[in-house]
Amino acid sequence: MENKKMLLDTNEKPPVHQWIVLAFQHLFAMFGATILVPILVNSAAGETVLTIPVALASSGIGTLIYILCTKGKSPVYLGSSFAFIAPIAAAFLKGGISGAMTGIMVVGLIYVVFAILIKLIGKGWIDKLLPPIVIGPMIMIIGLALAPSAISQVGITADAAFEWKTVLVAVVTFLVTAVISVRGKGFLKIIPFILGILAGYIVAVILGLVDFTAVTDTAWFSVPNFIIPFMSYMPNFGAILTIAPIALVTMAEHIGDHTALSTIIGKDLLKEPGLDRTLLGDGIATFVAGLLGGPANTTYGENTSVVGMTKVASVWVIGLAAILAITLAFFGKFTALVSTIPNAVLGGVSLLLYGFIAVNGLKILIEKQVDFGKTKNIVVASTMLVLGLGGAIISISSGDFSISISGMSLAAIIGILINLLLPAEKE
Repeated sequence: MENKKMLLDTNEKPPVHQWIVLAFQHLFAMFGATILVPILVNSAAGETVLTIPVALASSGIGTLIYILCTKGKSPVYLGSSFAFIAPIAAAFLKGGISGAMTGIMVVGLIYVVFAILIKLIGKGWIDKLLPPIVIGPMIMIIGLALAPSAISQVGITADAAFEWKTVLVAVVTFLVTAVISVRGKGFLKIIPFILGILAGYIVAVILGLVDFTAVTDTAWFSVPNFIIPFMSYMPNFGAILTIAPIALVTMAEHIGDHTALSTIIGKDLLKEPGLDRTLLGDGIATFVAGLLGGPANTTYGENTSVVGMTKVASVWVIGLAAILAITLAFFGKFTALVSTIPNAVLGGVSLLLYGFIAVNGLKILIEKQVDFGKTKNIVVASTMLVLGLGGAIISISSGDFSISISGMSLAAIIGILINLLLPAEKE
């Protein structure tokens, strides 16, 4: 049923002035989260794994690919996925850049395989494979596993000397983000992380915590440092089990975001263009992101909120926002300026961000009314949480061949198996 309240439908093109303004709104909505992913991955890995220009470019390119795959019928923006922060860092530490990028490309191929299966046999089986009792704890693990990183960036760990400037910047960032998240209205409520980072950054500049050397040394325009397989590295499948299982979680997120957007625009996107096409677009976009050296893509709730707020569901707007993101990736001084954001600012925003991710997992359990009076549900959730947060790892090696699965990936696989194989208790 078509929603008559929408000012512009998915295939309608707005007037030029309105088109540009709306596209910039979508750009601002995706920007904070998309640039945070490479920054946080590098922080977790202790080395440069991802770059901001490549993340922006792959985000825009991925969105254009998605629009083509869905025949311009779904106003979705694809940006960098937070679910893959820890897995990408872990894959890099295990297999280097080749292990991390190969893993991301495999995630994209998993999406494509699932899209084909859905086209052939429908999507009912996904609910059995990924019920709320598996998805909820998995999302909680993603957020909670990153918590130590946020505390370290703030500088309030047991082995860190107390630096009042660092803590002050983190507190300002946290408070501004929190207040805008709670009390912000309209478009401000959609970009609390950008505003929090901006406030913390200004305080950090005042306190002398920002080094602008990289900005002055960088050219105005520069080509992103794309990392291409067979040119920059040879594919390495040794770390794919560290990343690949997370695709199951982000697939559930994909379905949830499209369901929410369907409600907003009054059209069932899971039927038209269909879940097979939306997953195909997301999968190819993620594969291309890995092919270019960028993070895995995912649907962005922030941009869904912009559609709901503006009542404009035009894919022309989404497409222009994607082109703007690609263009921004080539502005060297701008991306260099973003890279000067100090750890204290990142720590302040991460205190909320990682907590939000974990609470979203809890929210799924509550909204889907998962019954923890049933012992089977307790077994599934508790096993996943302990495996995911306890540092569990299973390694198999034979000669030159070595493969391991750990943390949240191990928790996802074991959770799915236990839920499928453990018999339901008798009433």
